[in-house]
Amino acid sequence: MPQSSSIEWTEATWNPVTGCSQVSPGCAHCYAKTFAERWVGIPGHPYEQGFALRLWPERLDVPLRWAKPRTIFVNSMSDLFHEDIPDAYIGRVFETMRLASQHTFQVLTKREDRLAELAPYLEWAPNIWMGVTIENRRFTHRANVLRDVPAAVRFISAEPLLGRLDGLSLDGIDWLIAGGESGPRHRRVDADWIRDLRDRCNEAGVAFFFKQWGGPRPKSRGRVLDGREWDELPSPKNGREPLLTAR
Repeated sequence: MPQSSSIEWTEATWNPVTGCSQVSPGCAHCYAKTFAERWVGIPGHPYEQGFALRLWPERLDVPLRWAKPRTIFVNSMSDLFHEDIPDAYIGRVFETMRLASQHTFQVLTKREDRLAELAPYLEWAPNIWMGVTIENRRFTHRANVLRDVPAAVRFISAEPLLGRLDGLSLDGIDWLIAGGESGPRHRRVDADWIRDLRDRCNEAGVAFFFKQWGGPRPKSRGRVLDGREWDELPSPKNGREPLLTAR
C-alpha cells in the first residue's frame, strides 16, 4: 500500500533512500532526523541506524505497484541529490519515475550543486516536478540552478521560512510553497515574510501554497493567511493536470 502523507501539498511518500546530513540553517531542527533517531538501536526497525544514509534498492519498484494515480513526494526522509548517493542509483530512481507515468513525482533538494551537475544526464519525464528549498536570502541562488532544470514543474519550498527572501527571482518558477517551522524549538515566522511571497507570486503568476504557520506542533497555529487558506497548484507546461486536489 502507498505510504500516505499528512503533508498538505502531496498525497504519498516514497523513500528509496533514507537518512541525510545537514547543509544549511533550515536543517537545524529537521523533522525527519528527529523521527529517525527515536528508533536508534532497535533491531529490525527501518531506522535502526538512525538518520545515517541508507539506500533501499528493494523499494525502487514500489510506485510501479501502485495502480491508482497519486502525487508522490520522493525522499521525504532524505535528499535524492545527497553527495553520498551514487549517480547510478539516482538514475534508477528517475527510471522508476519515468516508468510509473500514472503518478506525479515531487523531488526536493537543498543540494543545488549536485542537481546542476547531474541534471543534463537525467531523463526528465513529464511527470517529474523538481524543487529546491530556500529558507532565507542566503540561499536564493538555488533558484538560479533550478531555472536551468528541464522539469515539467519547477517549485520552491520556502519552509521553514527563516527570513525575507529579498533578491529571489520567480522567473521560470511555477509554484512556491511557504511555511513556518514546527517543533519544540521552532523559529517563529513573520507574517510579513509570508505576505511578501504571496504578493510576489500573485504578481508573477506563480501558484502559491501556504502550508502552515508552525509552532510546537505542525498544525498548532493553523494555515489561514488573511482570512483564507492558500492552496494553489501549478499547471504543468505539458498540459497535464496535477493529480493532487487542492484542499
